[in-house]
Amino acid sequence: MLRNYQGMRTLVTGGLGFIGSNLTIRLAELGARVTVIDSSVPGCGADEANLKPVRDSVTVLHRDIADTSALENHIRTADLVFNMAGEVSHTHSMKWPRRDAELNAVAQLRFLEGCARLHPGLRIVYAGTRQVYGRPRYLPVDENHPFCPVDFNGIHKGLAIQYHLLYAQLGKLDAVVLNLTNVYGPRMALWEPCQGFLGVFLRRMLQRQQLQIFGDGSQLRDPLYVDDAVDAFLMAGAAPQLPSRLYNLGGPEALSLQQIAETCSRLAGGPAPALRPFPPDHKQIDIGSYRADWTRIRTELGWQPRTHFTEGISRALLFYQAEPRYRLRLDDPGPTCGVRDELQDPLNLRRAAS
Repeated sequence: MLRNYQGMRTLVTGGLGFIGSNLTIRLAELGARVTVIDSSVPGCGADEANLKPVRDSVTVLHRDIADTSALENHIRTADLVFNMAGEVSHTHSMKWPRRDAELNAVAQLRFLEGCARLHPGLRIVYAGTRQVYGRPRYLPVDENHPFCPVDFNGIHKGLAIQYHLLYAQLGKLDAVVLNLTNVYGPRMALWEPCQGFLGVFLRRMLQRQQLQIFGDGSQLRDPLYVDDAVDAFLMAGAAPQLPSRLYNLGGPEALSLQQIAETCSRLAGGPAPALRPFPPDHKQIDIGSYRADWTRIRTELGWQPRTHFTEGISRALLFYQAEPRYRLRLDDPGPTCGVRDELQDPLNLRRAAS
């Protein structure tokens, strides 16, 4: 099925970021003609160097996805869109909810409006999030679980999911949503604050620092290695027909945060992890334990995760150790959450992207 990508004209929004860049590289390796659209909004992890392996074979447009007039020719001629753009930080969303709304809801609606107008029926594969489910009412969480987010990021990503699903229901776009759990691996923006606990763990692993766990360490997570996530997007993009419009993705195993931290510390040769109380701003948006039920996508599209955490985190560690540019960026401690002036004013977003 993946050989269908040879010569296919694909757009990847957010293609300079973590998952988007890994997807772009795979598409280029499969022979697709890839155009990346990324506005490089501060704090979202865009990095031109992420595309180094294929930079000469892809086109990069520094554009806001909301500005569809500037993207008209690319949308009209695209065979497929992978929509990876957006803000992922839950903490940022609570500090600057209007900013999160602009990035994850308003820009998405404008982009979908433009796609439906310029290219009716275009397939769009959107990167959703398990955060829309909030605190799980049962485990594992399937696609029938109600949306009940605990932060603004979950609310706004939930709106974007509903926009995609409605455009598909109306027959205006061939849209499908993949809800992601904690994705990790090469090309994470380890130097950016508030990008998730696995990014923090990897940064501390590289610096041989002690890992800190909020709470008692019993909370479950099912980390998903980025290559497995990319496989799911490629399968959803290449499927001749989509039996469903919403799929949950998850890792192959549910591990406690204590188990995850102990594995990371052992592989990095660092000190044993330590428990610490939840900071108030983290506690209010903590979802407890989570594990995805990915039966639907396995049954309908044939996808399942293959990379267990010990193998995946070992690969990630080796990647960063072999990349001097990541070491240089990590040597700069950078800001902590809440101090970047450019993140605070959502009205500056359009100017930052132009």
